[in-house]
Amino acid sequence: MNELLALVIDEGASDLHIQAGQSPTLRLHGEMIPVEGPILNGDDTEALVMAITSEDRLQEVKSTGGCDFGFSFMDRARFRVSVLKARGKFGVVLRQIPTDLFSLEDIGFPNMIKDLLKRPRGLILVTGPTGSGKSTTLASMINYMNENDDGHIITIEDPIEYFHDHKKCIVTQREVGVDVASFSSAIRGALRQDPDTILVGEMRDLETIEAAVSAAETGHLVFATLHTTGAARTVDRIVDAFPDAAKDQIRTQLSTSIVAVISQVLCPRIGGGRVAAFEIMVSTTSIAALIRDNKTYRINSEIQTGSSYGMISLDQHLLSLYNRDLIPVESALEKAQDPTEMREKLEKMGATVEMV
Repeated sequence: MNELLALVIDEGASDLHIQAGQSPTLRLHGEMIPVEGPILNGDDTEALVMAITSEDRLQEVKSTGGCDFGFSFMDRARFRVSVLKARGKFGVVLRQIPTDLFSLEDIGFPNMIKDLLKRPRGLILVTGPTGSGKSTTLASMINYMNENDDGHIITIEDPIEYFHDHKKCIVTQREVGVDVASFSSAIRGALRQDPDTILVGEMRDLETIEAAVSAAETGHLVFATLHTTGAARTVDRIVDAFPDAAKDQIRTQLSTSIVAVISQVLCPRIGGGRVAAFEIMVSTTSIAALIRDNKTYRINSEIQTGSSYGMISLDQHLLSLYNRDLIPVESALEKAQDPTEMREKLEKMGATVEMV
């Protein structure tokens, strides 16, 4: 296992997959690359899992079918680990967490993002599919605040991924299942711990959503993630988590508490690596009214015309990345929210777009 983890780091892979019936496999720049060597059997995968998993975590796998945790590999890297059972055999997926935090400029954010991070209260949502870099984006935002503002930042994660030292801020990092029982109880506890900023690793249930929105309403800047793409879908997903009788109330709460929704996807970078594409929605009076009045389907048009507020649609950003020769035409089309319109724009720009 040590040799495999060292290979992940040396190759710059994002993930390591260990499953019975195949050799260990790296995800490198989005591609799955098998490691040269024998096909693993169930005994092999169990031995590899046991090399990095504590006894209590193994018991959790046996009773529930899986567990998640983070661990440090010497002083070289941290990994987020998901142990699982599949067809009766152990498997594990390890995601490498970079030790160096990216700056907001490195990620590709416009400068106006820094203004959002200086808001005294409200809800900033970072959304996207699994593996789209949400945790990296949030860690960079927290690090920027830690280096440039004073205050108390509380992060609630499952598991803790990036470690933050105390810089200008005091940073309290709490891990669900280790330091606290649940996201919702951690948020309620945080309100008694003099926080300025609260990071919620994932709004995964109604109780957590209610606690996060309430914290944003009561004078705290709250960051949270959702597995959605696009601001409109994000608002709809939150509202849909509530019973019908409470939907109007949560729409009203969101209309006053949301500061911004940042949706992102990762695309293969020309020349190697990956680059993030963003949609940025900044709440305005008119967007707040759309949320309150259940007209989220009109948010996309507000984003397209909201460049003066720092807004940009995902498709606009994809076109910008393509124009700067950062991503291939296939990625711009594959990740687009409106593939038909994207195809037309690419063809007008002289791009050769293969029919799918």
